Parts: sequence; structure tokens; C-alpha cells
Amino acid sequence: MNKKVCMFVWNHFMNDARVLRECTALSESGYVVDLVCIHDPKDKNMPYFEKRSENFSIYRVRRYPATLIALQRLLRSFFKYKAIGALFLIIWLLLCFHLPVIFVPATIFIFLILKTKLKGFVIKGNVILRMILRGFSQNYAIYHSNDLNTLPQGYICAKWRMNRKKLIYDSHEVQTSRTGYEDPSYGRLEKFLVKKIDSMIVENHTRAKYNEDLYGFYPNVVHNYPFKQISNVSEKVNIHEMLNLPADEKILLYQGGIQIGRGLDKLIQAAPKFNEGTLVLIGDGKIKPQLLKMVDEMGLQEKVRFIPKVHLSELPQYTRNAYLGFQVLNNVCFNHYSASSNKLFEYMMAGVPVVACSFPEIKRVVEGDRTGICIDSHNPDQIASAVNLLLEDTELYKGLSENSRRASRKYNWEEEKHYFLKIYSSIA
Repeated sequence: MNKKVCMFVWNHFMNDARVLRECTALSESGYVVDLVCIHDPKDKNMPYFEKRSENFSIYRVRRYPATLIALQRLLRSFFKYKAIGALFLIIWLLLCFHLPVIFVPATIFIFLILKTKLKGFVIKGNVILRMILRGFSQNYAIYHSNDLNTLPQGYICAKWRMNRKKLIYDSHEVQTSRTGYEDPSYGRLEKFLVKKIDSMIVENHTRAKYNEDLYGFYPNVVHNYPFKQISNVSEKVNIHEMLNLPADEKILLYQGGIQIGRGLDKLIQAAPKFNEGTLVLIGDGKIKPQLLKMVDEMGLQEKVRFIPKVHLSELPQYTRNAYLGFQVLNNVCFNHYSASSNKLFEYMMAGVPVVACSFPEIKRVVEGDRTGICIDSHNPDQIASAVNLLLEDTELYKGLSENSRRASRKYNWEEEKHYFLKIYSSIA
């Protein structure tokens, strides 16, 4: 039986925990997995090809078209050597004057490619085309698209052929109610493509019910639980030394993307009201400059610290420093409201109690297993009150910490991966 899988993901595959877990589970179960992702031209050390194990390979497609790269290099050299650039410009203008039919349209085309939104379309189109070509390069039995931005690639590779293949749609987010996806065309595209798939996976039952209401079927549920930490559980990076903090200073930790809707501005507003401890944010993202400015304006440079994003494999060594952790998503879209965040379970693995938002999936775990305190994540006063309670009530804190470690025995990928592999067995 052909057990070759082509999986697509729209990132560099450097810190994608969920996709790593799925690829690992498949490869260890006898499937041969080729993961197709995107190369980062800014990272000179990033390989185009990796062989992670006998059954798991990674192919990174080139981000920029060769023509675009050549044009950009040419223009940079002209700006660097101004005399050569001026000479070339004069020659080009003369050609436009004498051969306008050829060189005027070429000039307009180059301008559109380099200086307008068309550049983004060209880059995305190049990535999509290269992914599709890679998807057709071997005799795969199953195609697996992670999120809507790779579903068209999976659909074309799996279904645009005489001998159709199986297609799995693994939706990590709620594509029709998600920050940055407000354009209704995303919903129309998903509605069209879900009719062509053989199986769909979502993160939890709240999202499964949402999709059932939209499309008339209940998707498979595979929760976003981390690997069980079974070795080096005491090994950690010394954050206190890194940030020049006293050894007994309590680390109040947020780890994850520094993005809009994560409640991080509310965390910083709450920080002056914490009775003790230092708020540490590990990660990078679009709003990090705004948060740094906010910290400066509020004079919180000693109370709030930032650490750049760390590699996924190293993150537990940072998490173990925390006294408590934050997961304070804001209700800016259904995607946030329905989340059951991976970081919630990462804190749990380290025995770190959480201060968390009161959204259904998160509340189910935090209050159901008594691993932390749920609050209104839009209210800095409530965040501060919960933090101060955990700082003052040592018996409550100890109980929540013990509960977290206990709960991690069921909220882990080693338990959850069996549901994932059953999906493959059912369609293979």
C-alpha cells in the first residue's frame, strides 16, 4: 500500500509545533512524509532540503521568482554605482523613445512588479506554483493541507488528475473569523474547497460545531497538545542571569507571538499593579515596537522585560523559570474566542499555574482541572488581582501547580496522536 504523504504548510517550519508533531507521528507509524514549506531568503543558514528521519523530509520552496531577484540586484547595483546607473537610465530612455512598443510596456511592468501590491501577488503566486510542482513531483497517496493558504495547492495536486488522491484539510484557525482575514473571499474559497476534501481536522469541539453550522458536517478533532516532557525536566536557561534579575525574583511569563489580540497591552497596563515579580514576554511579532514604546512611556523598563523568540525545542527550558504564565487572548474574533492554545499546555507541562481568559475551551481546562485562574482578559485590574492572589496565597499556588503537572499526563501529544492516526487509517 502506498503510504506516501505530501504535507503543505505556509511558513518556514522553524517553530511550527503542531505540524512537527503530526509529521513525527506519521513518520513513526510507517508513513513517508514530505513536508513542503517556504524558504526564508533572509536566513542564509536555512537549508532548502532537510532529512529529519528515514521517513520524514522537508522541502523548502524558493520565496522569490528568479526574475524578481535579478531585477532587485540590478537596481541595487545601479544605486551603488551611480555613474553606471545614470548611463543605463539614459540608454533605457532612448530605447523607450525609439522602440516604445517594447520598452514602454516593459517599464510599466517593472514598475508594477517592484513598487505596487502586484509584487506581493507575484511572490505568493511563485510560492504556490512551486508548491504545486513539488506536490506533483512524486506518487503521493495523500495530500495534507495545513490551513486555508495551502488548501488550493492540496486540492490541485490531489484532484486535478485522472487517478484522484486523498486530501486532508487541517484547519489550525477559524478562517472565516480571524484577525487579518476579514475579506469575505476567504470564506467563499473555504466553502468551495471543503466540498472537495476527504477529511477535515480542527483543534477543538467548539470549532468543530462552528464548522458544522457553516458546512453541514462535523470535522475530526485533534487537540493542540505538546509533546510529553520525559527527559531533562529540570534543565533550564537562567532567565534571571540573562536579564540581570535577583535570583529570588518571580518571573511572570508570557510566551508566544507578540501580535494584536493577545491581550499583551492589557498585561503591560496591569504590570504596575503586581505586588511583586517581573513581567517577561518571550517572542516576536508585529506589535512588539508598540509594546516597547508603551513600556518606555509608562516607565516600566524594570518591571517589564522582553526576550526574542527562541527555538521551539528550547522553549521548555525558559518556561521552567516561570512562577506563573499568561494566556490572556482578547475576544476580537471567533478564532481567538474558540482557541485552546498550545502555550496553555506548555505551562502545564512545567507545573506553572496560569492566569487565563474565560473563553470556553481554555476555561474548560483551567477551571475543570484547576490549573489556574480565569479572568476577564480585557480588564487589567482583574489580571492584576489574579496575579496578586497567586503571589500571596501560597497554598492555592502550590495546589494549582500540582494540578498542572497531574493534568499534563492527559493533555499531551502522546495521548492525542492516536486520534490523529485513526483519521489517516480511515482514509488510507
